[in-house]
Amino acid sequence: MEIDEQRFSIKDLENLSGVKAHTIRIWEQRYGFLKPRRSDTNIRYYTNDELKKLLNAALLIRYGFKISHISKMNDEQLEEKVLELHQNQALNDRLVNELITRMIELDVVGMEEILDHFILNKGIQKTMNAILFPFLERIGIMWSTNRIHPVHEHLVSCLIRQKLIVGIESLVNRQLIDQEALLFLPEDEYHELGLLYLYYLLKQRGLKIYYLGGSVPLNNIEYIVKQKNISLLFTHLTSIPPGFNLQFYVHQLSIHLKNADIYISGPVVEQIPKKSFPNIHLLYSQQELLQEIEKIFLNASQLSKRIV
Repeated sequence: MEIDEQRFSIKDLENLSGVKAHTIRIWEQRYGFLKPRRSDTNIRYYTNDELKKLLNAALLIRYGFKISHISKMNDEQLEEKVLELHQNQALNDRLVNELITRMIELDVVGMEEILDHFILNKGIQKTMNAILFPFLERIGIMWSTNRIHPVHEHLVSCLIRQKLIVGIESLVNRQLIDQEALLFLPEDEYHELGLLYLYYLLKQRGLKIYYLGGSVPLNNIEYIVKQKNISLLFTHLTSIPPGFNLQFYVHQLSIHLKNADIYISGPVVEQIPKKSFPNIHLLYSQQELLQEIEKIFLNASQLSKRIV
C-alpha cells in the first residue's frame, strides 16, 4: 500500500532532479516517458519509481544522452546505462541520486552503506563536498516546504551527524597552532550538520575548538569568549527560526563580541547585508569557507614561527 509521503508533484520532481517542470511535461506528451497517476480528488502525482526513473534520465542527459533514446529504455536498461558512466562527477551524481531514493524509501542501511564506502575511499571532507552537500541542497527545498515527512529529515540528519562525529573523533587531538575557535548556533537553530563539518575542518588543521552546538543564547557565547579570550567565532546558518530577526542578531553579535572575528556561513548568508559590520565575515560558498580557514591557519602558523 502506498503512503501519501511517497506522492510527488511535478514541482517536487523539478526540485529533486533539476529538470524543469515544463520539460517533464513535454517528455510525457511527446515520449510517454513518465506516467503520473491521479488521486481520489483528481490531482496528478508521481510515485517513487517515477522519481527514480527521472533521476536516472536526468543524469544520462547530463552526460550526452538524448531523451528520445532514453524513453525507449525500460527501467533495467536505464539503470544499466547509469552504472556504465565512469566520469568521476557522474559517479558522484549517481550516488546523490541513490541517497535521495533510499531516503524516501527510509532505507537507512542502504544510505549508510553508500556513505561508509565513500568515506573509506575518499575521507570525510571529500564525502561532504562531493555527495553530501549536493544531496542536502537537493532535498533542502523539500524539507523547508514540508513536501517530505519530517521523519526523513530526522533519519538523514542523525545518520550524517554520526558520520561527522566519527570523523571528528578519528582526528588526532593535538593543537598545531596557537589559535582557538568557538562554534555555535543561535537560539532556536538546531541544524548542526554544517557546524559539525566546520568542527572537523578546524580540528583537522590543529585549532583548539570550543563546540557549543545548537540553540546557544548570546550571553552564554559572551561568557565563554571573555573567560577564554577567544578571538575566532564560527556559526553556520542553515535556516531562520520563526520570528528570528537575522540582521538584528548579526548586529548584536558584532557589538557584544567586538574584539572577535565572527565567520558566518550557510544558505541564509545571502540575506545578510554586505559590509555592514567590521568584524563579521560572510562566507557565501564552501570554497570561500575553505579559503578563509586556510588563511587563518597560515596566519597563525606564521605568527607562531615569528614568536619562536
